[in-house]
Amino acid sequence: MEREKMLAYILDAYPYPIVYVDSNHIIRYMNKAAEYHYYSERGYRELIGRSIFECHNSQSEVKIHEAVEKLKKHGNEIYLGVSVKNQRIYINPVRNEAGELIGYFERFELNLEK
Repeated sequence: MEREKMLAYILDAYPYPIVYVDSNHIIRYMNKAAEYHYYSERGYRELIGRSIFECHNSQSEVKIHEAVEKLKKHGNEIYLGVSVKNQRIYINPVRNEAGELIGYFERFELNLEK
């Protein structure tokens, strides 16, 4: 099995949305949970190749820009907040072999705190 396909299967098995965005804030990958969240639940269409900010409000856009600036300075995972579905939202850096930020992924997970 080719590596890219295997990684897609692994990410699709994750039960919460994962969205990979390049350093220009363009969506390059969405797992199945993210596709369901953005396409079926929120009504967006064809987000791959479009700006992440097309599916976020201005408050979220500011948070994402601030988080990415921290990631550029070799920051690690950053907590963004809690979704309306009570899921914690994080942004994680993706770096190349030289440690340079080439993108990030937004991921959701169940918020177990009450």
